[in-house]
Amino acid sequence: MSDNNSSSSDQLPNYELVDLASLPGVACPCGTARRAFAEAEDYPNTVHLTEISVDAKLHYHKKLTETYYFLECGPDAKMELDGEIIAVKPGMCIMIRPGTRHRALGKMKILNIVTPKFDPKDEFFD
Repeated sequence: MSDNNSSSSDQLPNYELVDLASLPGVACPCGTARRAFAEAEDYPNTVHLTEISVDAKLHYHKKLTETYYFLECGPDAKMELDGEIIAVKPGMCIMIRPGTRHRALGKMKILNIVTPKFDPKDEFFD
């Protein structure tokens, strides 16, 4: 029987545990992001706990797909997606494909799964 927590010196552990709230915040076009798993070579994504400020900047990515899961939202929270305004609330999830100009309107906290791994060079502004 194998122990899920064990690993040999030439094998990665079977899992990685991250406390997103304890990671340092990094400024981003949306507000402040806490990014996990950037160093995990065998994981194709990054996971971000992002606190979105009221003044999120309209931007897009050429390569990255972002999946927002809304954890907390103010009553007036919305997303702008290619000029369309969509109301959002906790529990909703939206997948944003490359090339989609997007921004959050209103304060909110989201979990953002970015595929492939986040690259700050893939943030573009009109």
